[in-house]
Amino acid sequence: MCPLWRVCQPLCRWLLHQKSAGNKTRKKGRVRRMGAMIKKIRLKGHETFILREGWLTKGLAAAEKDGTVFSKNSGADALGVGTNMAKAIRYWMQSAGFIGKTENRAAVKLELLGQLVYQKDPYFEDDFSYWLVHMNLVTNAEAVTSWYLFFNTLQAEEFTRTELEDYMMREYAVETGRTEIPRRSLADDCSAILRMYSRDHVEDYDPEDKSISPFAHLGLLKLDGGKYRKSQPNLKRLSPFAVWYLIEKMWEENKTNSISIASLLEDAKGPGKVLQLKRAALNEYLDKLDNYGYIRLNRTAGLDMVYKNEEKKWGPYEVAELYYEK
Repeated sequence: MCPLWRVCQPLCRWLLHQKSAGNKTRKKGRVRRMGAMIKKIRLKGHETFILREGWLTKGLAAAEKDGTVFSKNSGADALGVGTNMAKAIRYWMQSAGFIGKTENRAAVKLELLGQLVYQKDPYFEDDFSYWLVHMNLVTNAEAVTSWYLFFNTLQAEEFTRTELEDYMMREYAVETGRTEIPRRSLADDCSAILRMYSRDHVEDYDPEDKSISPFAHLGLLKLDGGKYRKSQPNLKRLSPFAVWYLIEKMWEENKTNSISIASLLEDAKGPGKVLQLKRAALNEYLDKLDNYGYIRLNRTAGLDMVYKNEEKKWGPYEVAELYYEK
């Protein structure tokens, strides 16, 4: 045997092992990213607290009543929760686009979307309200970075918690250009994602259990035998308006009035990634939206394009407004 091979053989085996491990959480091809590399990131903004039943209702009511609510002991007294929980509620509300900053640094304000949800569905009895939060969170790359990467770049069919952490470490380097990501904070983010969107025992689910995240019932993540699997949601509980909302967000961000169906399926921030829709389901939703007159489809000559309704001045907010008015 060649002496050089004796030296190189252990290294070659290690490299093959690393490649094999990486392939478990990555399929061929990369997701098509919208926009430039992520310049700002945020880890563990949730203080390890996932969104719980009733938190958004509490937060909206408190912010509507007093814009300075979060400046007093971080809002803990007004919300009736601990200080870190209050910080988490503010973080989730701000990341979802429900509250925003004001000229007074000590105060926040309800954004238009926050006002709309608080007026139309203050107790979050409608699934669409949770979908709105989900869609805004996982398209907010700078404020909820790990959520963005999980839903928009992870293409694995199934994975363990450790495999997810390893994948996210690599993906942070690719998407942000940073290699010094604190593993502990990233692990906390991964744990929060898995707890927020899955539950261990579906048959034992108690809707009165306030420790379980209401996002688990969206059906985007399943746990089976210690492995997690992304799944297409229950389409009966997903309104076409959710797909339309994301399309309008993509048009608004790209400053365009058209987009290909392939982009809606494969691009970051599109319904294919954010809502985990397969091609057949996406096409079914697009047909419905076309029939309603909300968008215009063109599948002639293999174009497969979606066009904005130019007669209406619809944007993401107007889509949500129309949904609640219907």
